[in-house]
Amino acid sequence: MNTPEIRSPAAFDPERVRGITIDLDDTLWPIWPTIERAERVLAAWLAEHAPAAAALAGSAAALREVRNHIQATRPDLHHDLSALRRESIRLVLERAGDDPALAEPAFEVFFAERQRVELFEDALPALEWLAERYPVVALSNGNADVHRVGLGRHFKAALSAREFGVGKPDARIFHAGAQAAGAEPQHILHVGDDIHLDGVGGLLAGLQVAWVNRHDHPWPADAPPPHLTVPDLLNLCRLLA
Repeated sequence: MNTPEIRSPAAFDPERVRGITIDLDDTLWPIWPTIERAERVLAAWLAEHAPAAAALAGSAAALREVRNHIQATRPDLHHDLSALRRESIRLVLERAGDDPALAEPAFEVFFAERQRVELFEDALPALEWLAERYPVVALSNGNADVHRVGLGRHFKAALSAREFGVGKPDARIFHAGAQAAGAEPQHILHVGDDIHLDGVGGLLAGLQVAWVNRHDHPWPADAPPPHLTVPDLLNLCRLLA
């Protein structure tokens, strides 16, 4: 097991920690295997219920154009991955000549499968340990539902960009997470994998930050370093013990 690394300039102070905010995708589970599986399930559903749309969605170029169109014409949905996915499905159905009302049940098929995640081995024991000691708040730009995933009992609250209106790295969602945990930002430890969204965002919002670096990536030389770099969540627990 790799030794966790304490990063400066601001040394980690475990005595200051009164609550935890934590990212979900790629911190508690790998996201892309989940999304790829959900997309296969969606494709199979469309093949049965809307074959013309299934054929159109099977074209990488056509699907890319649909997604680009939705992102360009619906900037109001930028922080709502569920709505972006639903409207992309609806546009594919319309362009294929299928019933656009099928977008709702099609999305639900995708969304249900998207909640079937496979946790990293360390995630559940670490969450159990953390939740026994701190209020833990999920802070995500994605659309995972901690209750549908089966982890709701470990969280005091869960904030998503979709519900809150802005996502990481905006300081407002970090401060809302701190408020949900019942502590000031300087007493929160934010835990996440993304250098920009979790790391730099959390630092600029005034939180202590633990960067979960499972794949030994380098931290950018031009970015302020996190307080901690850990290879997994159990190493984080050991530093908090």
